[in-house]
Amino acid sequence: MSDWNYCHGPNCHTYHTQGRIRGVKGNKVLRTRKINGKSWYNQETFERSIYSHFCDMRCLMDYLEKNKRQVIAIEPRYEALETPIDVQQTQETDSRGNPYTRQTIVERRAN
Repeated sequence: MSDWNYCHGPNCHTYHTQGRIRGVKGNKVLRTRKINGKSWYNQETFERSIYSHFCDMRCLMDYLEKNKRQVIAIEPRYEALETPIDVQQTQETDSRGNPYTRQTIVERRAN
């Protein structure tokens, strides 16, 4: 596997930044950015990380906006998801000594 990927943002090559300028005088182009797999935030998970395919959040959001129907079609959701919980109530006092009831959510463990 290569240590580099090119940004998948559909408009990456159109943004006017110094890091995208390539070519010799008189023949300059704006080029899609390369992403280094050895950077500090994705060393262990370069193959799995979303950040290994996009140079910044703008390119990621451009990609999702362009492909949102296809992304959602991969795993459509027709029902709400639920997590069983228990609610514990405890009596506590604030910094002035006034009592109040605190509710804490505790997830139930699967049996």
